[in-house]
Amino acid sequence: MQLLQTAVACLRIVAVRVGNRQKSGERRERGPATRVIRLRQCTLLDGPWNKADRVRAKGVNRDTKHLERCVELARQALDAGDEPFGSLLVDADGRTLCEARNRAITGDPTQHPEFALARWAAGNLSLEERKAATVYTSGEHCAMCSAAHAWAGLGKIVFISSTRQLGEWLEEWGVPPGPVAPLTINEVAPQIPTQGPIQGFDQEVRSLHAARHAKR
Repeated sequence: MQLLQTAVACLRIVAVRVGNRQKSGERRERGPATRVIRLRQCTLLDGPWNKADRVRAKGVNRDTKHLERCVELARQALDAGDEPFGSLLVDADGRTLCEARNRAITGDPTQHPEFALARWAAGNLSLEERKAATVYTSGEHCAMCSAAHAWAGLGKIVFISSTRQLGEWLEEWGVPPGPVAPLTINEVAPQIPTQGPIQGFDQEVRSLHAARHAKR
């Protein structure tokens, strides 16, 4: 009888531990080194993780999904009264690790999404994971964000609209230039592989910037 009571007590302890792990949002991923990953480890999100973000995507569909999300995040920033910029940090398997939008309206003009992702990556990913990661973003990095990306050791950048495009749009709408020279990513960090602008998506981003600036 005492042996049976001990066994029941052990099962109860295991059940409690499993329940606590499920409540905390943890899952165990198997690979070369098994490790616990917190699905809510990125504190830059406005809402809960989308289950689809944890599904392995393939080919062009993966890129399309990430680019659409960048536009959505940029729209969220615009709706919040900020400049329309949104970015994702994606691992080598196409899973979204972290996402962010512009938050310069808070009074801190350095609150760019690309800068936030670089800082998050530096504190949460290994050097190898950072090298393999890709940043998808609605607009090409500014000089500050390009430098942060390079110093964090992140990999490829896929941007929807270019620095040149944004400059032309703002000039068209009579918006005065900002305090930082409009350098391209590779003028700041020559070693970073880049892709962009993305035809079609760039016009969606233009419409967001137009909604903020064109009628001012």
